[in-house]
Amino acid sequence: MRCVVFGGSGQIGHCLLPLLRARHMPVVAVSREHHDAIDVTTTWVRGSLPDGVPQLPAAVTAIICLGPLDHFSQWLVKADIDEAPRIVAMSSMSAESKRHSPDAGERELASRLRESEQRLLQRCVELGSACTILRATLIYGGASGSLERLAARARRWRVFPLLHGKGLRQPVHAQDLAQAVLMALEGVPATATLCIGGGERLSATHMFARVRRQLAPGTLGVPIPMWILRALTVLGGRGRGMAARLGQDLVADNGELVSLLGIKPRSFQPGPTREGANRF
Repeated sequence: MRCVVFGGSGQIGHCLLPLLRARHMPVVAVSREHHDAIDVTTTWVRGSLPDGVPQLPAAVTAIICLGPLDHFSQWLVKADIDEAPRIVAMSSMSAESKRHSPDAGERELASRLRESEQRLLQRCVELGSACTILRATLIYGGASGSLERLAARARRWRVFPLLHGKGLRQPVHAQDLAQAVLMALEGVPATATLCIGGGERLSATHMFARVRRQLAPGTLGVPIPMWILRALTVLGGRGRGMAARLGQDLVADNGELVSLLGIKPRSFQPGPTREGANRF
């Protein structure tokens, strides 16, 4: 199996490429920046979605997109390829959770994600490809995660903003997403849009408290009352959707994921991954 991977240098890609190397799977990784070769199985090429992708090698059996789904689907519609038996692409639960957001930008994002999913599925029908779309909840793990960036800012300033919300959260680790991508490649070909969240649901309040405890210990926790948060979003003109969602459940039903891929994501434990943390 020869794979083309878009987004291999990103948060999920950092976890996926070692899994592919361990299986000695030839990989062509497309990136906007130069990367030195690290082994004989992975070839890095310069390119960008949707219009700057170089000619791909022949006999590609799988294409993986870990980057912007809209750009990927636009490229695939125009790409000069005869077939790619398996396509796996990352999407986001934002396609539904931000559908009715008070923020126009977030509503546009949700609409763009759904349109991109449909465009991708239609193109895969034309190619005769099995297409698995993974809709992820909040992703953590690695320095580029939004929760990790929040903790990094808190460590610099020694102050951690504690947001309160009863809405449930289900953060999913980037390594578990990488494992799901791998299982979608190696398992029975399936065309499906699968939701994937972490193995634990907790309130937004407890999620932020755990991030502070495990990623930013020693910082001063400063509770941010909802009225202050709403006032800041009005003054800043941004963040109304985020404030509104603190009281909403943003979770995923992993039932179909477990049934089709056998994936059981880990509980929410931000911080360095311990040996043996993957349980597959």
